[in-house]
Amino acid sequence: MEVFAYLAPYGLEWLNLIVRWLHLITGIAWIGASFYFVWLDNSIRAPAPDSELAKKGVSGELWAVHGGGFYNPQKYLVAPAELPRELHWFKWEAYSTWLSGFALLTIVYYFNAQAMMVDTAVADLTTWQAVGIGLGSLLVGWVVYDLLCRSPLGKHELAFGVVMFVFLVASTYVLNKYLSGRAAYIHVGAMIGTMMVGNVLMLIIPGQRKLVAAMMAGQKPDPVHGLKAKQRSVHNNYFTLPVLFIMISNHYAMTYRHDYAWAVLGVIMAAGVLIRHFFNLRHRGRTEWRYPVAGVALLLALAVALAPKAPVARAAAGDSAQQFAQVSAIVAQRCASCHAEQPSQPGFASAPGGVMLHTPALIGQNAAKIYQQTVQLKAMPIGNLTNMTDAERAHIAAWFEAGAKQE
Repeated sequence: MEVFAYLAPYGLEWLNLIVRWLHLITGIAWIGASFYFVWLDNSIRAPAPDSELAKKGVSGELWAVHGGGFYNPQKYLVAPAELPRELHWFKWEAYSTWLSGFALLTIVYYFNAQAMMVDTAVADLTTWQAVGIGLGSLLVGWVVYDLLCRSPLGKHELAFGVVMFVFLVASTYVLNKYLSGRAAYIHVGAMIGTMMVGNVLMLIIPGQRKLVAAMMAGQKPDPVHGLKAKQRSVHNNYFTLPVLFIMISNHYAMTYRHDYAWAVLGVIMAAGVLIRHFFNLRHRGRTEWRYPVAGVALLLALAVALAPKAPVARAAAGDSAQQFAQVSAIVAQRCASCHAEQPSQPGFASAPGGVMLHTPALIGQNAAKIYQQTVQLKAMPIGNLTNMTDAERAHIAAWFEAGAKQE
């Protein structure tokens, strides 16, 4: 049992690495394909009305050169007159991304919920309560989104987009009332990812299957299936930049640890949508610089709003060596169980972020990081597992603001 307890965190670390790598690979494949087809759809040009292509039912075509070869993709208004022998389906990229993402969510968050999902300063939840809230958010997110798409609101792109934006920001607000900041963010990302893969699984692929089935039966395909698939594909396109930010957000505690973390994420998502909209318009031949300028302005304004106040230099209270000894004792008790060469905290096989604090020299070397994470952001200890007190944070602040002296 002792050997298992020692090797389990190490095995989970490797599983985390492999699944995260897989998730990254499949995500690149899925989002890359999504970006390409939206670009293609916006860039194709209609053939002359009396041309052979138009007579064949081609609604648009494009010539491109890549990798030393020339390509001539063509889009049919509904379907070609004759079904080709081989037809490629873009679906496994989406399915593999969601499955690997859910596996990663389980490994990182659900297997270690008390550390990664529970923040007792927010809500003192059991493991099963935290996991239940996380899983429930994915289901609720898809149901609400799908119902909105099928409602009359779904026919009005701008109004639908505004309502979905409000829903996602509101979801972030609610999740921040129950889960740790990083868990709240990652579950909003998982909600969006679930909506995206749900679109592929429930609408896009079934619609394509109906088109193919109608052709194989010698019937004229119903264009409504293509229109519904197009609607969901466009939604997925606008979801991509927000969900990509959320995938990396855990590295930036200044966002998810803010008192108004829900508003911070809302601003970042809005900036991502504006920038994505610029590229979509540009592919259609319209260059609207106001959109990326507005997106960048939002990010700059957010950076200014989140900027921490500069510490006020002050003289050390008492002997600096004694002050450093006190800080070292706090770090050893509250931080070094995770941030050590061989962590003793269950669930951790290596020091998070590679930051080790198990010696006085390492504490001095990482003084700025300790101050930022424990005093400015209060992001560490993670989930405050070791119960660092406000008085201890004040000791660290006084030491750093006095010059972080070690002797």
